[in-house]
Amino acid sequence: MRNDFYMNILDWGKNNVLAVALGSDLYLWNSETVNVRKLFHVSENDHPTSLAWSQDAKYLAVGYKGSKLQLWDAEASKLVRSLKGHNRRVATITWNGHILTSGSRDRSIINHDVRARNNVTCHLRAHSQEVCGLKWSETGNLLASGGNENLLYIWESSKMNSSKYLYCFKDHCAAVKALAWCPYQSGLLASGGGTEDGCIKLWNTQMGTCINTIDTNSQVCGLEWNRHHKEILSGHGYSPSELIKNQLCLWRYPSMEKVGNLKRHTSRVLQLSQSPDGLTVVSAVADGTLRFWNIFGPPCANNSRPSALDSFLSNKTSPIR
Repeated sequence: MRNDFYMNILDWGKNNVLAVALGSDLYLWNSETVNVRKLFHVSENDHPTSLAWSQDAKYLAVGYKGSKLQLWDAEASKLVRSLKGHNRRVATITWNGHILTSGSRDRSIINHDVRARNNVTCHLRAHSQEVCGLKWSETGNLLASGGNENLLYIWESSKMNSSKYLYCFKDHCAAVKALAWCPYQSGLLASGGGTEDGCIKLWNTQMGTCINTIDTNSQVCGLEWNRHHKEILSGHGYSPSELIKNQLCLWRYPSMEKVGNLKRHTSRVLQLSQSPDGLTVVSAVADGTLRFWNIFGPPCANNSRPSALDSFLSNKTSPIR
């Protein structure tokens, strides 16, 4: 697994299959059958840098270092089509129905209609550095985009063709990669900043205001809302403090009081994703492991066991409360 903060190489689909890019290989792990298979192997010079399941889990979109963007039928292990538009690596992708949105080091955001022969429906140029975070809202009407120049943009789906953004937030002072829309409060967005920032910010995108800021004193690499309780989980990387780096933190919303933390990673957390039932979170770690945490479900006894991916995957059930 490449130790690169800007890549997004992990996604857990609604089909209960976890897709993960490990260097030049892309693996699929079925959490129900515990079956593992390799979807493809590519050249070391053009490895995957982002991936995302479609909302119905029929397709897996994969972005590459060399600017390619592909659509795969994972069940059939078949490449469906290639989507053009970028000229540098595709670091982040997100779905909104039949629209696939991609962000690149070429500083652009592209909406692709995967049904159309001419796939590009919208080409946005607002960021001045690499686009490293993209996330559509639960309702599909708002898109959040984070960039390496520390800016966070909010876009309305109905007005994207005009290239006019709804808001541009300048409060972070490092790259904005971690983005998560609240599943139970419309218009509430959480964003996380890189090493020089270390803050989690909560935004009311209906009013265009920041409603809370939490200084974690650590690089924020991933954010996931708990769909069963009013909580949000953050994954962290580099920090000036040895006590804070490389951990997971659970925060109670709206107070943002820390519920607890897990300090079992030996390297920084690169990304988080959660299971379709919203009970388990997986962390991709720079030491090359995937770790599974029963954080969002009810507390249960610790029960570690080896898996078919034992060389780079660690299963844990870890009550945090």
